[in-house]
Amino acid sequence: MAYFDHNATAPLTAAARAAWLQAQDDAWQNPASGYRSAARVKALMDRERERLAQLLECAEHLLVFTSGATEGANAVWAHLAAREASEARVLLNPTEHSCVLAAAQRWFPGRVEYLPVDACGVVVRAALQERLALGGVAAVAVMAANNETGVIQPWRELAADCRAAAVPYFCDAVQWLGRLPGGGLGGADFVIGSAHKFGGPKGVGFLKLPGGPPGRGFASLLGGGQQGGRRSGTEDYPGVAAMVAALAEAEASHVLQETVRLQWRSQFEAAAQAALPGIRIVGSGADRLWNTVLAIMPSGGNARWLTKLDRRGFQVSTTAACASAQGRSSAVLAALGVPADQAQRALRFSAGWATRPEDWRALLASLVEVAREIEAGSDAG
Repeated sequence: MAYFDHNATAPLTAAARAAWLQAQDDAWQNPASGYRSAARVKALMDRERERLAQLLECAEHLLVFTSGATEGANAVWAHLAAREASEARVLLNPTEHSCVLAAAQRWFPGRVEYLPVDACGVVVRAALQERLALGGVAAVAVMAANNETGVIQPWRELAADCRAAAVPYFCDAVQWLGRLPGGGLGGADFVIGSAHKFGGPKGVGFLKLPGGPPGRGFASLLGGGQQGGRRSGTEDYPGVAAMVAALAEAEASHVLQETVRLQWRSQFEAAAQAALPGIRIVGSGADRLWNTVLAIMPSGGNARWLTKLDRRGFQVSTTAACASAQGRSSAVLAALGVPADQAQRALRFSAGWATRPEDWRALLASLVEVAREIEAGSDAG
């Protein structure tokens, strides 16, 4: 099967698998226990935290290991809601992942404002600056790269604007990590990441906290007991080791190969537009991740496309996996003003580092075949 759904989850890398197996064999003890072998596991956890901090360019004491991005997003908003004035509002990019949007709406009911975006979904920086100048802002949340369209946000510039206004900036880096260099992300106040998006195991991630002295300001952020009193639960050293191994491998061996893979994606899009009249590439006017294409197909419902492609050996998705699993339409496309009937024709193709040009070409050939079937009203193969 040709796998084009890496934005939903990526296969476990060899480096992550090796790190996980070694940790399970040699360092499986509970790091909170009082004997020497447990203290060794705790020291290994601290080493992995330091390695991750180096990749993100932040202090290691600002990192908390979590079960993934959803936990991190809820923790951030819960913390901010507890400390901010009752009238303060949060500013959100309307194309954020649902875990960020839903948690903000829960913890700041009636106090969520959506930032203006351009036709591709890029936040209008001048509008953010104007709103920050008015005051009364508890936090700003703008992701690094979109999970459906691949559109890249100017997160470095937005973080600087928020810093100048003394407003916390929250960056969902889930799709950025492992695909583009992670250096500099540590400059954002809050950052969330999830291992299984870049070749680590499911059920482990991290939350980066704002700067400050160790042990100050974020005690019991996640219900504290472990990790310096900031999160409860037995620490998963094997999962953490595998996550950091996957990210470190991507940083050392892959992220600098972005340019050539961006060319492969662009070649696929150009060929698709020539071969499939009426296809639309969402966000085509903006900088996007090298691996992601969100296309509005010329005709036919996306579920029909997905099934026919699956029969031909291609695993793709409609839009976000969490939305399609619940039968929901894409909130990202709705925020971009895409009509509902067009959104029902959306397909997302998201490649990985092992995806080759011939895989993109084979995908296009199957798309052309399926388009002919749909136009002919055939349900064959």
